[in-house]
Amino acid sequence: MNLYSNKQRWKFFLLIAALVIVGITLWYSNAIAEKIRQEEQLKVQLWSEAIQQRAELVNYTQDLFESLRQEERDKADRLAQAYGLINDPPPDMDLTFVTEYLWSNKTIPVLIYDSNDSILYAINLPPGKQRNLAYTDSLRAEMLKRNEPILLKDVGHTIVYNESYRFSELKSVMQDLINSFISETVINSASVPVILTDSSQTQVLRAERIDSLTLEDPKALQKKLASMADQNEPIAIDLPESGLNYIFYEESLVIRQLRFFPVVQLVLIAVFLFTSYLIFSTFRKAEQNQVWVGMAKETAHQLGTPMSSLMAWMALLEAQGVDAATIAEMNKDVDRLNTITDRFSKIGSKPEPTSEDLGELVEKSFDYLKTRISRKVEFSIEKQVDHYPVKVSVPLFSWVLENLVKNAVDAMEGIGSLKAEIGEDATMIYVDITDTGKGLPKGQFKTVFQPGFTTKKRGWGLGLSLTKRIVEDYHDGKIFVKRSEIGKGTTFRIILKREG
Repeated sequence: MNLYSNKQRWKFFLLIAALVIVGITLWYSNAIAEKIRQEEQLKVQLWSEAIQQRAELVNYTQDLFESLRQEERDKADRLAQAYGLINDPPPDMDLTFVTEYLWSNKTIPVLIYDSNDSILYAINLPPGKQRNLAYTDSLRAEMLKRNEPILLKDVGHTIVYNESYRFSELKSVMQDLINSFISETVINSASVPVILTDSSQTQVLRAERIDSLTLEDPKALQKKLASMADQNEPIAIDLPESGLNYIFYEESLVIRQLRFFPVVQLVLIAVFLFTSYLIFSTFRKAEQNQVWVGMAKETAHQLGTPMSSLMAWMALLEAQGVDAATIAEMNKDVDRLNTITDRFSKIGSKPEPTSEDLGELVEKSFDYLKTRISRKVEFSIEKQVDHYPVKVSVPLFSWVLENLVKNAVDAMEGIGSLKAEIGEDATMIYVDITDTGKGLPKGQFKTVFQPGFTTKKRGWGLGLSLTKRIVEDYHDGKIFVKRSEIGKGTTFRIILKREG
């Protein structure tokens, strides 16, 4: 019976089933994420097209504004000419029409001063501002910056004028339109990170959803702009006042999150499965331990009764004068049975280690076993020093040596050599058990210790599993396959802490 191979097959089938489930889940979630990602990309594409259309609308409005501004400018120039005609009229000219034209002006602000520089008339000023000297003085200074004053020589009057209120309102509306374009279209649309730069692509005019540290560091900014340009071609827009600008943008945070969503989901599934495996594995091991302990103690209990009978029969045979050598050998086997019973009774209980010499323990185990197995197996022991102090439970550790020797003899099929090499360093003592058997492939170096693993046609495959449990759980040591070669043999190493 090969429990290990059956277990491996079930593990393989369960792994395939888990991979199929994970694959279907990831495929479905990735399909949903891809659909949402395409919708987001379409939104960004529409957003970029809307920017260009709005930029064209702003430029069209700017052209219209320029036309209106020129009309208002021509009107102001005609007004200045009208005042000039009044100042120096041609001979025989009727000034009635000119005068009516001047008084029909309702939009261009005009200030008329006498020869003493005192204001005579304030035309088209906001209500309540005509007699406000501070306001008129400020307005006059502004007018003189933009237009040359008109001097009426005959009467000694000075006329200053400004652009019309309609023109000023148009400028304000135009600036509001540009600001609205930048704020609403460039900054707040599509939820994408945006950087608006000047024509040199070095000065940031506006930015949204960009780390402030990136904007403050010129190198980081250029790196960010290059990254955004790799993703999407910058949008060039020609805005009034500011001229040529560039809009850099990249995919939204939602798209980036969706891109990594399947990976995050896979990690979460893996963590969940791994955690579940650990929990169930712990429960399973606890159950196995309880079953193992129960079987071991029941075995020890069942061996107790025939052991007592055997001891009584041995005493009777000795009293009847049976050959003393035969009785001595039988007593050794009875003692061995007592040791085995003691071993099983200690499973599940905290062992009581004692100070022992590891070399002496190996020698005693080899002396007992070599008279009870094939005589074609040659035993040898190599020690670097005479004494190796360790703390072990003698019944349990001798069981470890017995299992290793029996497995080695089976691997050699009763013919070969078995050597124990004992060595040490500052804190550890090791013993290597080397046989000349069939050897193990590297793939079985770890699985050889798993319950159910066996290369024999008979057996449960529990010997090496029990050996590992005794060494590592009860003696806080280590056991592993140090080396093995097919057709040449295997070496198992046991490592124990040095006492003292």
